[in-house]
Amino acid sequence: MANAAAQAADFVGWPEARIPLAEAVCYIATAPKSNASYMGIDAALSDVRKRNCGNVPKHLRDAHYPGAAALGHGLTYKYPHAYPGGWVEQQYLPDELLGTRYYVPTGRGRDVDKKN
Repeated sequence: MANAAAQAADFVGWPEARIPLAEAVCYIATAPKSNASYMGIDAALSDVRKRNCGNVPKHLRDAHYPGAAALGHGLTYKYPHAYPGGWVEQQYLPDELLGTRYYVPTGRGRDVDKKN
């Protein structure tokens, strides 16, 4: 939103630039907010620094090079977009992190529809 407003302001010039800038300010200021993403990325980075996070599961590893199949890379990967709702049950975290949640919806802002 902010980038689009800045580009529009640059394109139309002053004094009209005040309109997309004001609209962006109001939109962002009144938009529902949550710090769940911020808290999640900080928790993930803390784990990376402090503990053995394990390896990327083999089915998620790059399989687009010679020899990948021999290493078991990508063999059982399920492409989520090929499933109803764009989601499929499969392990995305290393064994060492199973059960770990980094994104925890707060119940505020746009998290409300993700909490349930």
